[in-house]
Amino acid sequence: MRTIISRIMASALALAILGLCIVSCKGLSSQKSGVDSDSVALPRVDTVMLPDTAFASVDDLNYEVEMLDSATSGVLDNLINPYDTVPGIFTFRGGHTRDARTYSGKIKGVPTKIVQDWVFKTAARGKWGGGSGWTGEPVYVKWPKAEVDKFRKTSPALTADFSDEEIIVGSLCEDMIFLNFANGKPSRNSLQLGNPVKGSISLDPAMNGSLYAGHAVPEHEPFGHIGIDLYKHEVVYQWGRDKKAKRAWGGYDSSPIVAGQFLFYPAENGTLYKYERLGNGQLKMHSALRYVVKGDNGAGMESSLAIYKNYGFIGDNHGDVLCINLNTMKPVWHYDNHDDIDGTIVLEVENGVPYLYCGCEVDLQSGADTKTHFVKLNGLNGSLVWEWSCPSRRSYQGDKHFDGGLYCTPLLGDGNCKDMIFASFNQLDGKNTSEFLAFDKRNGNVLYRKTLNFYAWSSPVGFYNEKNELYIVIGNSSGHLYLIRAKDGEILNDQVLSSNFESSPIVKDNILVVGSRDGGIYRFHVE
Repeated sequence: MRTIISRIMASALALAILGLCIVSCKGLSSQKSGVDSDSVALPRVDTVMLPDTAFASVDDLNYEVEMLDSATSGVLDNLINPYDTVPGIFTFRGGHTRDARTYSGKIKGVPTKIVQDWVFKTAARGKWGGGSGWTGEPVYVKWPKAEVDKFRKTSPALTADFSDEEIIVGSLCEDMIFLNFANGKPSRNSLQLGNPVKGSISLDPAMNGSLYAGHAVPEHEPFGHIGIDLYKHEVVYQWGRDKKAKRAWGGYDSSPIVAGQFLFYPAENGTLYKYERLGNGQLKMHSALRYVVKGDNGAGMESSLAIYKNYGFIGDNHGDVLCINLNTMKPVWHYDNHDDIDGTIVLEVENGVPYLYCGCEVDLQSGADTKTHFVKLNGLNGSLVWEWSCPSRRSYQGDKHFDGGLYCTPLLGDGNCKDMIFASFNQLDGKNTSEFLAFDKRNGNVLYRKTLNFYAWSSPVGFYNEKNELYIVIGNSSGHLYLIRAKDGEILNDQVLSSNFESSPIVKDNILVVGSRDGGIYRFHVE
């Protein structure tokens, strides 16, 4: 147990080291328009670690770190964001900061409509059917020529429509779906995964043949997460139920992410897994963090891990926000954000300090005074910068319930909206609808609220024109896609284009690709 004095000294050390930290990836933009090259530029490597410390809030936790490979150092070999230089969108919301500004769309003038380019209908199996659910974001990749040539030599699954631009998405029909980005036709045969996939899959940024996915519900055993060898077109790694987990439910709605030489995978069983990446879909577990909040039972993690240097940030379904030293897998600080956190934390660095944006649902709360909370936190110490709250509720329709509050992952503004952040919230102030809100990220003030006609779980995505003006597209659970002028919230277009968009889209240029619960994977363009 650290003394109060040691914690103060550790905090001082953290600030001192922060002042000395060098900026990595100098000259790289987080808002790429697309990579069209057979080579990937290597950024300058940052190896200045944030301190191994623990703040007083960690005393709220009972935790243990299981070391499965003590012979291999757990220290990250570099602190760069490897997703900054990949030719595509390889993990949920683009990379370490989960801010969705990678490949942000480019449009001309003021857009007025959303046009469907193609739709691919998946198979339908079991009670979950097909298509994709929450969060269900596809992978987009533009393969280098060397990879295209290797696939043509090794993969038994390629079709006549295989090309260097692919969409890959995990489906509720229990298949991994591979599509030609241009025409929506299968680029490879689908790959059976054993169970429905609901969360967002991840492609290894090393482009070493590895694709990662997690099961949503246990239709069959084993039930857990998997690694896929894309060259062989096979599932080559499986991790099933964990008897050591603090929580029995073993689903995976999160999207795994690479930092340094490791892959990190949060689980709904209350465990954060750390893997050594062996390539070709193979993984070797290095260590695992399991925790409970004192006086509580185990909480699962459905949101995805955000990362700054060697610190990882995650929310769980009891409202806990944790900062974890990814070198040691030990908690650095803990913050209580009231209720279930499903939406992923968004991270932005301001003057060398990582700030976190995190919202919660109304799930565990009861009584007349139930609220959703949206906060900005200092990522170095977990201190609260600002908090917005609003009455919200859980509703019931027959034997189903619908939680209020935030399900989406917020969108940070840029360009003419650089001081704004956007998110949708459900069932505010007693209403049975969702609302799209814009906040001033400096102080948490609400700049506007726009009513959408039904629940919105899908995450908003952004498009910028030649004046760097931001326009936003967001879907909802009644199949609407809304086109919104971000600065003032004017809804420029509202179209019913499916029956239920729970999944989050990816964006390239003026194009977005998104799955639906109606069995379709759709490509649209904004004009």
